[in-house]
Amino acid sequence: MARMLRLDVRGRTTVITGAASGMGAEVARELDRRGARLALLDRNAEGLAALAVSLTGSGHTTHVIDLTDDDAVSALAGAIEASHPHVQALITCAGSSMLGDIDQLTMAEMRWLMDVNLWGTVNMTKALLPALRREPAAHITHLVSIYGLAAPAGRIPYAMSKYAVRGFTEALRHELEGSEVSVGAIYPAGVKTGIILHGRYAASIDPAVAQRAAQAQAAMYHTEPADAARRIVEATLARRARTMVGREARLVDVLARLTPNGYWRFMRRPLRDAIDTTTPIG
Repeated sequence: MARMLRLDVRGRTTVITGAASGMGAEVARELDRRGARLALLDRNAEGLAALAVSLTGSGHTTHVIDLTDDDAVSALAGAIEASHPHVQALITCAGSSMLGDIDQLTMAEMRWLMDVNLWGTVNMTKALLPALRREPAAHITHLVSIYGLAAPAGRIPYAMSKYAVRGFTEALRHELEGSEVSVGAIYPAGVKTGIILHGRYAASIDPAVAQRAAQAQAAMYHTEPADAARRIVEATLARRARTMVGREARLVDVLARLTPNGYWRFMRRPLRDAIDTTTPIG
């Protein structure tokens, strides 16, 4: 099998979703340092503006968008192509979390997270695919999660959405095999971005209990966002199909392979406080 052409960021554009904060912002800073042109997407207009001011490169554009709005995403793809004639990479960082067990969550809450994490990813990928196909080499990077490798209790909608993104990524990679566009998945674990602290929780949960669970989860995170961003950017430029970020991701990947029906026995105790959304405070 021939080795794939490595991407060169000079003079070409990477589109980043979820760019206003968290991993999206860190990936944008890393690519900016390498001289890439960027199309930065998010719902948060203020966050996008602040990020744009902090970047040192030129030719960047910002786009306020709801990725679950099909018509808006289709129109945005055309606007990006008009401003960026050479779109060679898409990195999907947009996403949210949701705390709560099956008895606490409503169907509307679970559907909302699936819309954001899965359909937002699918929507932007499909819309930009024609532009990516016009390049001599292009790559799509989807941020999945450690919970796309192993599904914990207390995270049903999040795990559902991330397993679905994983399935979409792998199926799309197989569909595009042999084309100019390669596809890869990133499985981060324990990145200190604050996503869990700013994520949503079931409306039926006491906010203090939800905050306690979120803080317990955040305390388990060890990887610095800048380090994770370097891994994500390098995986994109090298057009890798599968990349683990963080020691925990590598461990869980091996554990889920070795004992697909028993990995929860090993994960239950470390995650005990992070999945407890029922025990009252005090």
